[in-house]
Amino acid sequence: MIEADNTVDCVVIGAGVVGLAVARAIATSKPFKGKDILVLESANAIGTGTSSRNSEVIHAGIYYPEGSLKARLCVQGKTQLYNYCEERGIGFKRCGKLIVASSASQVSQLQAIMTKAAANGVHDLVLLTSEQARQLEPQLECSAAIHSPSTGIIDSHALMLSLQGDFENAGGILALNSAVANVNIASNAIQVIANDGTTLYTKVLVNAAGLYAPTLARQFNGLDPKHIPTAFYAKGNYFTLSGQSPFKRLIYPVPESAGLGVHLTLDMGGQTKFGPDVEWVQSPDHLQVDARRGDAFYAEVRKYWPQLKDGALEPGYAGIRPKISGPNETSADFLIQGEREHGIKGLVNLFGIESPGLTSCLAIGEHVVQMLSD
Repeated sequence: MIEADNTVDCVVIGAGVVGLAVARAIATSKPFKGKDILVLESANAIGTGTSSRNSEVIHAGIYYPEGSLKARLCVQGKTQLYNYCEERGIGFKRCGKLIVASSASQVSQLQAIMTKAAANGVHDLVLLTSEQARQLEPQLECSAAIHSPSTGIIDSHALMLSLQGDFENAGGILALNSAVANVNIASNAIQVIANDGTTLYTKVLVNAAGLYAPTLARQFNGLDPKHIPTAFYAKGNYFTLSGQSPFKRLIYPVPESAGLGVHLTLDMGGQTKFGPDVEWVQSPDHLQVDARRGDAFYAEVRKYWPQLKDGALEPGYAGIRPKISGPNETSADFLIQGEREHGIKGLVNLFGIESPGLTSCLAIGEHVVQMLSD
C-alpha cells in the first residue's frame, strides 16, 4: 500500500508483463535516471491478469498488417526478448512452429501468410509439403505447412520477476494492493487518487492496466472520452493433454476470426495444451472453463492430429484478450496514445495490448520512452 501522499516523477498503472517492461524502460532511460518512479498494481502480486493466462509464446511477427505497431513491435521485440532471456538466464526454447493447412483449399492462405510475413521483415519462413511437414512431426496431418523456426516459448513469470528486479534496481518502487480510483488532469500535474484515498501528484502517467485500461481511462477527468476505445472481451479457453505429446514444435492452424485457431502449444515443463478458442463474453472476470467446449476442441485438433484419443483433453484455464475491436470486426492494432493523440503532456494510454503483447513487451517499453522523450 502507498503510505503517504507523495509527488513522484512517473506513475505506471499495472504490473503485468507490459506494465513492468514499460516501467523498467522508463526507470533505466537517461531522462528518468534517478527519478522517482512508481508502479501501482491493484492485485497482491505481479502478473496475475492476462499475463498469467496466455500461451507463453514468443511470436515471430507473421500475421499482422504491414506497418502496424503489432508487426513492428513484435519483430523488434522478439529479438530483444531472446537476447534478454539469454543474458538473464530466463527459461525459453526456440522450438519453432508449424502453421498447417488442413485442406487443399487453405494452401493459398499459407502463401498469403508468407507474403505478409516477408513484408513485416520475417524472412526465415519455409513452405513445406505435407511429406516434409511429416518428416518434422510424424503424427501431423496436413496438406501443406509453414515452418517458423524463430517462434518459441518462454517462462513468462520468470521474465516478469526479472523486469521487476531491473525496475527496482534502478530505484523504482512497486506498490501492490494499490488500485486507482480516479485521476485528475491539470496543466501543471496529474493527480492520482488510490482507492484508499492516498493522493499522488506526477508529471508522467502511463495507463498499462490491460483489460481494464479503457475502463480506467474513463476515470481520467480532463481526458476527452473520444480518445477512449470500447473494450471487448474475447475469452480463450485452454484444454490440457493428459499424457505425453508426440509433437516437439507448436502447431497452429491457419488463422481464424479474432484469434489464431485452436493451436497446440508446449510450456517449459513439457505440458501440452490446446487453445485458445474464441468466446465473446461481457465481463473480464468470466474465467471459468466450460468442459462442454471440449467437444469442439477434439474436432478442431483432429484436423491436424487425427490420432488424438477420446478423453485425452482436460479443462485447463481461460484468459481474456483485451480487445478494442468486436465480433466480426478486423482485429485492431495496438493503440498507444500520447500527447500527439490526446493533447495531454505526460499521459500515455496503452489500449488493446493483446497478443503479441508478451513478445513485444521490451519494444513497447522503448516505444513509450520515445513518446515521452519527444
